[in-house]
Formats: sequence, C-alpha cells, structure tokens
Amino acid sequence: MNVTRRTLFKIAAAGCAGVTCLPHAGAVMLNEPTEKLGLLYDATRCIGCKACVTACSEANGLVPDAGSSDGMYQAPESLNAHTKNIIKLYRASDGHEWSYMKQQCMHCLDPACVIACPLSALTKSDFGIVQWNGTTCLGCRCCQIACPFNIPKFEWSQINPRVVKCELCRDRLALGKEPACTAVCPRQAVIFGKRSDLLDAAHRRIASNPGKYYQDRVYGEKDGGGTQSLYLSHVPFSKLGLPDLGDRSVASGVRDVQESIYQNGLTPALVYTTLVAVTTHFWREHTRHAAEEAEDLGLEEQL
Repeated sequence: MNVTRRTLFKIAAAGCAGVTCLPHAGAVMLNEPTEKLGLLYDATRCIGCKACVTACSEANGLVPDAGSSDGMYQAPESLNAHTKNIIKLYRASDGHEWSYMKQQCMHCLDPACVIACPLSALTKSDFGIVQWNGTTCLGCRCCQIACPFNIPKFEWSQINPRVVKCELCRDRLALGKEPACTAVCPRQAVIFGKRSDLLDAAHRRIASNPGKYYQDRVYGEKDGGGTQSLYLSHVPFSKLGLPDLGDRSVASGVRDVQESIYQNGLTPALVYTTLVAVTTHFWREHTRHAAEEAEDLGLEEQL
C-alpha cells in the first residue's frame, strides 16, 4: 500500500479528533501507597568513597561510565544513561565549606514524571517506587522535562532506548535484599527502610546533635509534596542541588491546570479543533506550493 503524505495527514487529523473524546488520566490523583519504602542520606556521614556508585552499577547491569578517565576507572560526572546513582562534591569558593551529595531518583510521593507520561510508562508501585515500563514508553521524554530534580535519563545511543533512573533495586527487594547502595555503605551514610521509620531516625539524629544539621530539618519530609529519598545536611540543601519547591508537589500544580483545561470536555475539543484547523491550513498551503513547483518543473503531482 502506497501511503502518501495526504493519507498520513488524514490519519493524524482523525487521531486528533478522537483524542477529544478520551478522558485525561493525568487529572486523577494517585492512590498513595500504604507502605512507602525509601532512603535516608546523611551528608555529614558520607566519606565520598563511591562504593554505592559501583554497587549500583553492578546490581543493575549498567556499563561502567569511565569516559571522564579515558577508560581507566568508573567516574561518572553526573547521572546519565549508564548511571542511576552518583556521589558529587560541593565545595565553596573559599574552600571552608564542603559536602558530599548522593543523587538518585527522589521517588516523590506525588511524582511529576508519572503525571507527565502520556502512556503511563512511569508508575508508582505498591511501595511507592517510581518505576518505568518499556512496553508502553514512546520515548517522548516528557518525564525528563517534568522532573524538578532532573533525574530521568534517556539512552540516546540505543536502537531500543530506555529511560534510566533508580528504582530502589526492586529486583533485589523481591528477593528480600536491600538496595545495593545501602548494602555497601561503610558509614551508613545512606540507609534503607520504611519512610516513616527513616523520618523517625532522621529526627532522632537532629535531636541528638543540636546545631549539626542545616535548619534542623529533613529535606523531602514535605518538600515538593514529600519524597521517599530523604536528606540530612550540614550545608544549605540548595548547595547540594536540591531545589526549594515549597510543600506542594509540582504534579499538583499540573493537575490544577489540567482540571481547568479539561473541565466538561469542552476546552480540549476547542484546542484540538483549532489544532486541526491550523494544521489543515498549512497543509493546503504546502500542497498548493508543491503543485506550483511541480507545474513549473513539468512534473506530475504525486501528493
């Protein structure tokens, strides 16, 4: 069958019209998991050994990122398609203030990446783990744009690419093991457990060490609507790359906009009708110019 551009346009237009009849899943609030698992990272305990980086790579079958060392050793500079977990160093310009920082998926209680995914390739599991399903992912990378922590990465070099991010070693959890990063940490700078237990542990550390921790607070307890990856630090969280999001999730703001747009189903109908009208106009202009060019060249129109 010879599918022309005109046929493709008709199919696309029909698809746009059909979408107006569908409910928008993103406007639905996620069911909160009854038991949420997570991590607690204490920057004051981390010695920067990066044992967690290597263990994560091995546990997840990732190719070690040795690009910055000319292939000599694993030293990723940031999260990427080969790295789900990384230790970074913050150091003030005067050299007097510094801290290590562990970066991986935050497993938000109300994740922006999940609500942004048009085909629900990203979901929140029974334990609150934000996980990716390759069978439904279309590679749009909306999750990358939506994430306020800049976590999901895309395998640009692969024919069948994946979205790469920490999933709390869920394969290990299914076997009764803890995540690889927490299993190898020599200082318990990062520990694994139920979110409620981790919050209790964090507040006990704060109470037992007056003045040690920044603002005596746990990042992720309420930040961005709450996360399952929690942080304690002796320096401002912003210097570790953790954004000031307030107590409300990014997803809730998106949901408000969606609800106003999709109210009664009238607005999306207008949006898509306008889209089809504009697209039709430019298609007609395109075919007219193409026909004129073909006539000038003495060619038969094939559109």
